[in-house]
Amino acid sequence: MNTNATFRVAFIGCGKRAHEHAHGVKADGRLEVVALADISEDSANALNEAFGFGAAVYTDYRRMLDEVKPDIAIICLWTPLHLPVFRDCAEAGVRAVLSEKPMAPGWGECLEMARIAEETGCQLTFSLQRRFARGNQTVRRLIREGRIGRVVRMDLYSPPNLLDCGIHTFDQAMSFMDETPAKWVLGAVDASETLNWFNVPSESVAAGLVVFRNGVRANIQAGGPDMDIWGGVRVIGTEGFLEVMWDGEIKGGAVYADPSWKPEVEVTPHAEQMAGYVRHAVDCLISGEEPEVSYKKALRASEIIYAFYESVRRNARVELPLEGVTDNPFITMLQEGRFTAPAEGGKSS
Repeated sequence: MNTNATFRVAFIGCGKRAHEHAHGVKADGRLEVVALADISEDSANALNEAFGFGAAVYTDYRRMLDEVKPDIAIICLWTPLHLPVFRDCAEAGVRAVLSEKPMAPGWGECLEMARIAEETGCQLTFSLQRRFARGNQTVRRLIREGRIGRVVRMDLYSPPNLLDCGIHTFDQAMSFMDETPAKWVLGAVDASETLNWFNVPSESVAAGLVVFRNGVRANIQAGGPDMDIWGGVRVIGTEGFLEVMWDGEIKGGAVYADPSWKPEVEVTPHAEQMAGYVRHAVDCLISGEEPEVSYKKALRASEIIYAFYESVRRNARVELPLEGVTDNPFITMLQEGRFTAPAEGGKSS
């Protein structure tokens, strides 16, 4: 295995998130950024200048793929563009794609991304970089060691927008349970105010229950008032508990049999998390191992979110695996007027 291999990297989308990824790329000596593509030439030039890449600049990413033929592509685009751009990258022979999350605006599109990755062998990962925060790694270790006993319940918290933000929280929770998938979901949304995140409509508040296949029950709230933690997980075990923020900052914890025990408080800067994500993706491209943030793991978290929305549409509990759904049920209900407020003295449409 040649760990000194150099990979040619191209960015597709050069906005704010591309700058975050660029910190990780710049920290890995195995990577050479050869091209930047953005419909705004100014954005591409700004990224080039900020990091000293000296890369070729394109306003047409398809032309870039054809002329440059990069080994790795980093997709930092709005959510509806993830599938078509990933498809183009895979068909162009790109060996690995590091994409912004969430996967796609609809469940069928998520499944299609997974199918393309399987058929082409293109390594597809998503920027769920918080798995590389030291505090989150410490929590995983403490749980494996049985420090808080057997995990029985979790309280999950996320900023508003279950699809874009909640995927971090669900991914964090599943990483604490050795990737155990969900068994069933029951959800509710507050759509009295709708949001738009990266050209995908969403609710302002979501709340519900997820039961995992290991019996762990997780309550989730995304957005809205009265949250104990703005974004993160409270893990409750038979012998103690841990509270950890998205970025691995352990806010509290206890071991019931040892009142003197206190968890380590570790904060990992975002740039360091991104460096860990990029380095690991390159390591796996070389070794052939499944990445920590592979599309398979992103797919499990996404399935919970779309099952959550489907639960709202059915007014019923939804068992997994999710079947008979290819759309985004929230968007479909919004387009159908399901969330229209009733006229005074009348019924909702």
